[in-house]
Amino acid sequence: MFTITETAQKQIKEFFKDKELKPIRVFLNQGGCCGPQMALGLDDKKENDSVFKVDGVQYLIDKRLLIQVQPISVDYETNGFIVSSNLKFNSGCSSCGSTGGSCC
Repeated sequence: MFTITETAQKQIKEFFKDKELKPIRVFLNQGGCCGPQMALGLDDKKENDSVFKVDGVQYLIDKRLLIQVQPISVDYETNGFIVSSNLKFNSGCSSCGSTGGSCC
């Protein structure tokens, strides 16, 4: 299952207002100090993708990833897009300068 809030969808439509409408991939970003996180990026459809169309925008998610992490939801707040799922991640390193061990 995949959902996107109205606020997030409006931000995406605004971004593409004067640009070619490209598919948006929802993917697992593996790297960085904070560990793996769900993310968004522009991409082309691949054979093993599930495709979700919302208000003319295509969202692509690898079928295997979707099975592991669903439901996936995309929202937008002041600081940007938030992609959430049922997949629980270990926190990243604790050496990012944060006393709480969280750097994200």
